[in-house]
Amino acid sequence: MNNDFQKVADSIAAMTCIVSVEKLPDGGCGEIRIVTGNKAYIDSIEHPAQDIVMLTKTFIPNSLYTTYMTRDLNFEDYCYRAAVQKKNLHSYAHPDRYNVWFNMSFLPLWPDDGNLCYCAYIMEINFEPSSERISNISGDIAASVLETAIKLREAKDFKAAMQDAVGDIRRMCESKYCGILLVDNEKETCEVLGEDFAPDFRTELPDDFLENDFYRIARTWKDTISGSNCLIAKNEREFQVVAERNPLWYQSLKRAGVRNIALFPLKSRNELLGYMWAAFFEEDRSTKIKEILELTTFVLGSEVGNHLMMNKLKELSSRDMLTGVMNRNEMNNYVDFLRKLPDSQKTSVGILFTDLNGLKKINDTRGHEDGDRLLQNAACALREVFDVQNIFRAGGDEFVVILTDVSREQMEENVQTLHKAAAHYPEVSFAAGYGFEEDCKDVRRALVQADEKMYEAKKKHYLLQQR
Repeated sequence: MNNDFQKVADSIAAMTCIVSVEKLPDGGCGEIRIVTGNKAYIDSIEHPAQDIVMLTKTFIPNSLYTTYMTRDLNFEDYCYRAAVQKKNLHSYAHPDRYNVWFNMSFLPLWPDDGNLCYCAYIMEINFEPSSERISNISGDIAASVLETAIKLREAKDFKAAMQDAVGDIRRMCESKYCGILLVDNEKETCEVLGEDFAPDFRTELPDDFLENDFYRIARTWKDTISGSNCLIAKNEREFQVVAERNPLWYQSLKRAGVRNIALFPLKSRNELLGYMWAAFFEEDRSTKIKEILELTTFVLGSEVGNHLMMNKLKELSSRDMLTGVMNRNEMNNYVDFLRKLPDSQKTSVGILFTDLNGLKKINDTRGHEDGDRLLQNAACALREVFDVQNIFRAGGDEFVVILTDVSREQMEENVQTLHKAAAHYPEVSFAAGYGFEEDCKDVRRALVQADEKMYEAKKKHYLLQQR
């Protein structure tokens, strides 16, 4: 029979191998082997293309497929369904382990040899993604994903729209739970961008399932996916792969009652942004879920990436890079915003104007590095008392705090509290004054009051030093 298989492989021009799948007595999947291959396929192992690294570069007929590449549940699933269930299958994927796209077909072969079933695996390598092949899925899935993308593009509130999108995707998947988690590996943090539960869903998911130090688990997912383009564990047997690769996450899933999961990286311009997953679904939905999430993450990755980039640009334009507080431009914008508030939203406003004592002397005598450190410590003292969104670096050594819905008494207390916070940092000393107005439209008048009082405090500071 192997001779006949060789003829089948040799009759196809594209890279082709014959795969045997062991059908277990309970109907499960046993060993998967590469029986033979045509010259193009064998060359792809022994002389791999650029950016493709094989575990071994020697082709040995009838070897386990894991001789050549890391175990991949997606590859096993396609081989099983083609060889055992006799289905014609196609997939277009970009495994993380290779910097290429694979255009793959799985064709069932007949007859079986006892408990061994066979399929032909045909592949083509693309070094750039093909939009035509990516979109080669069922029309209803493509239309639903396109509708979701349009909603996001038109949304004024991106997070609210993303929450709705996750709900749409969960319903497409017919899963009980779906979510998107953003991961920041530089800051070592993660954030839930959206999650959705089926109305009738009942589970033991703890309230802090995705909170606190969940990053320590999220950072392990890349290794758990192990070079594939996703991880789909649709039953207990495949869930054991999760247990082997990632015991910590496996125990977390078990505690939450999760028995199957589809996990996909969310990327933009090949940069990992986070992950999208579906859980609590019927096993026979796994193929459809894979199609949905492959296209969804491809499309949403671009939208999420653009949103994060715009947020970063906004932060760069509004933050003082040295101290981390808001900059003067953002202060001016906020002052204009308060002046234009409608009467229905009228509120009081308090301004705290501070000048950092001694900065010029330190810059002149010890250098700007020590001066910068003093400014950073001053910002830390301010952040002990006020929210960073309310603190503005107005000039070299001047900081302004703008508060709304406060009283004159609270502003007086804030000045004293700030002086106490400054004592926690070496050499940090503020000359501070506050202004207060009942109507925030008079914010500029409050600024003038605060400035005048700050200069009075500055004069007292230097008078005391001269004594």
